[in-house]
Amino acid sequence: MTHSFDQDYWDQHWRPDPTGAPSAMAVSPPHPYLVRELDDLEPGTALDAGCGAGAEALWLAARGWQVTGADLAHDALVRAAERAAASGVADRVRWVQADLTTWEPDVSYDLVTTSYAHPAMPQLEFYDQVASWVAAGGTLLIVGHLHHGPGHGAGEPPAAASVRADDIVARLDPDRWVVATAEEPSRTLAAHGVSEVALHDVVVRATRRH
Repeated sequence: MTHSFDQDYWDQHWRPDPTGAPSAMAVSPPHPYLVRELDDLEPGTALDAGCGAGAEALWLAARGWQVTGADLAHDALVRAAERAAASGVADRVRWVQADLTTWEPDVSYDLVTTSYAHPAMPQLEFYDQVASWVAAGGTLLIVGHLHHGPGHGAGEPPAAASVRADDIVARLDPDRWVVATAEEPSRTLAAHGVSEVALHDVVVRATRRH
């Protein structure tokens, strides 16, 4: 199955069900890679590119970061703002509805993170773009879906939305970046109607040289 990952796709993805209940992703906790990779960083300014319902942005804000959360989907940002208010961190998060294929921030950030974001552009080009928003001395954290190649199973993300760690690292100029993490871990997650589902991920963390 192919996806366009355009406005209509993401609006449908984040729209509450007919009962008004939010999707499971709208109430999910931050993913464990963010916690593991960033827990020791000194807080500064951060951008969560493709923030969805804000789980990662809220985790950062609760630890003292001043966060911008950007996403295309209106309903996701509404839910994110509600969660920020309930968590007492609304004053440390700014929500921006933006098409990340064309949006350009007017500042650079001490941290740019993106987690499973798939805009309507080639995935690796999107990672090039978000990397350009990292300030000198800042951190880039990319979490994505692992690309399994032809014949990937049902339920796996489409090839256009998946990558390999080596492909990301190859685009980070070693004269400008120091790569700290480049791995392809797997984990299991409880899912509605299913005892658990296996997730195969890509995690890349790098620091921009001064």
